[in-house]
Amino acid sequence: MTRGGQGLARVAVVVRAGAAPLWWLGVFAAGTGLLVPGLTGRRIGVLAGAALFVVATAVVAYARRGRYVALSGSAARAGKHDVLQDRAVTTRNWRRGHRWWLLLAFLAALGSSFAAPAAGGMLLAGCAVGLWLKAAWIGRRERAGEALLWVRVDWLRAGGRPSGKAVKAYRSTGIAAGDAAPGGARKKTPALV
Repeated sequence: MTRGGQGLARVAVVVRAGAAPLWWLGVFAAGTGLLVPGLTGRRIGVLAGAALFVVATAVVAYARRGRYVALSGSAARAGKHDVLQDRAVTTRNWRRGHRWWLLLAFLAALGSSFAAPAAGGMLLAGCAVGLWLKAAWIGRRERAGEALLWVRVDWLRAGGRPSGKAVKAYRSTGIAAGDAAPGGARKKTPALV
């Protein structure tokens, strides 16, 4: 970075960075949990897990939307010296920074199977789906505003949340900037003819 430029990470990419690991850890924990009869029995565990899945999906998908709207509404244009971080780098950095939290969540979900089989794993999977839905919502806002949203990397180091207290404002670029599509997914490469 030169001349006062900032490292910027895509907001939607940061939001969805934890979705895949949470999903797979949740599926594995739920599947493993079904092998244990648990205190409540499998039927009640799965029913409780289904309820937790739905609640977690809704809570994660809708949490802090007002903060995202406020930050995106006041987004300043990124400068020419700002460095846009690749999607893979952003995802890798988030996962490295949260690997211990992911491990603890997985162990807690696995351990909860002794009380309610599969419930903890389904809770993790619900959080993952909520993150995907939130990233998709951000993507729809980016398409509507024809501007991608970025957050300073140094602000993410304070907690890894793109809507946390450390984040003061977003930056924006044109819709074609970076290597991720609106919503944080990989850009589709045009098919060769």
